[in-house]
Parts: sequence; structure tokens; C-alpha cells
Amino acid sequence: MKTVELRDYTIQAGQLDRFVELWSRGIRPLHEKKGFHVEAAWRVPAEDRFVWVVSYDGPNWDAAQRAYYDSPERKALDPDPAALIVSRRKSFIEGV
Repeated sequence: MKTVELRDYTIQAGQLDRFVELWSRGIRPLHEKKGFHVEAAWRVPAEDRFVWVVSYDGPNWDAAQRAYYDSPERKALDPDPAALIVSRRKSFIEGV
């Protein structure tokens, strides 16, 4: 079953370009390597926000997320783009 999550991050002021660079080099390819699909991603420069949609077409989203975050590759990301996130909002979404 395909699970889709909308992620909306507020990034430290002045760090959006850096976040996008780090996300593009590390987070996105690692998600894809671990079986996730990045559906789309957007920048909201006027609000220092980064919004993306990630999906997983498998039996257990939570287990896949744990495997991603516990992976040596994720732990090795340096610098870690997550350090630039001020706040985050996540929602599971469904098409209409």
C-alpha cells in the first residue's frame, strides 16, 4: 500500500539555499536508495520554508522510516541538514 506524507519545514533564516543543497545531496538520494520516492519538493523563500512530498509503496511505513533513520548512511550525513530545521509539520495525505 502506498503511503504519502507531506513535510513542511521552516528553515533557519538565511539558510534555505544551504538546506536545499544538503537535502539534494544527502536526504533525497538516501530516501530513494531506501525505497522511498520523492514526489515533489518546493521552496518558499519569502517564508524560509521547504515543502516536500515523500511516498513509500510498501507494507510498513513506520518500519521503513526507522530503517532509514537508523541506517549508517543517515547517521553519517555531515553536516546534517536537520540541524537547519526550526520547525516541522508532517501530514499523511491522500489524493482525491
